[in-house]
Amino acid sequence: MSPPFAVATFDNYGTLTDWEGGAAQFLYELALRNGDTDLVPGIELRDLWEGIQFEILGREYRSYKQVLAESLREVCAVRGWPYDEELAAAFVRSMRSWQPFPDTRPALLRAQAAGMRLVILSNTDRDIIEHSRRHMRVPFDDVITAEDCRTYKPSLDFFRQALDRIGVEPEKIIHVAFGFKYDNAPAKHFGMTTAWVNRHAEPAPDGEPADHEWRDLWSLAALADGQPVPR
Repeated sequence: MSPPFAVATFDNYGTLTDWEGGAAQFLYELALRNGDTDLVPGIELRDLWEGIQFEILGREYRSYKQVLAESLREVCAVRGWPYDEELAAAFVRSMRSWQPFPDTRPALLRAQAAGMRLVILSNTDRDIIEHSRRHMRVPFDDVITAEDCRTYKPSLDFFRQALDRIGVEPEKIIHVAFGFKYDNAPAKHFGMTTAWVNRHAEPAPDGEPADHEWRDLWSLAALADGQPVPR
């Protein structure tokens, strides 16, 4: 039996790769190194950084390494930490080391074995995501980055270029993403089915609901196999 979708596309960071844990750890260690007397949990520092990054991504295109540097510089200014270019380089090195979630490889291999093509759509540079691919050990059919498209999600142009490259009707694609505000609306705009991977059981964000809400990637594997999909 063929799977219900020909292609599964993915946001990588937060969906396949643990960017929340990786970024939170880097920023909390930075707070400790600087003797921050107003320590907050690492996830709060990550949320501060992500909000700054989202605003920067909406500006004129620049490489993701430049986005990381600019967003980290602004976080340092907010927190009163010193900043230099080596710190930005360390953030990039950290990102290259972030690991996949435990379910990523087995669930994706199961979906692929059922006949789904697997494609990453990621807001990053190719030389960064190649390390994530190495950690996942999954033979993706394609990886499409912001560097390729010269724009960042949630830009409609990113998805337009990605769909042209994939070459499959949007109705035959399911887009699986943690980054709700980056992915859900533009994917639905083009008629893709959407799945929000809500690993931490967070309240639903504002905006049109995703077609599916999952706790992990085993739901994709079940869907590909024609099995009942766990919530």
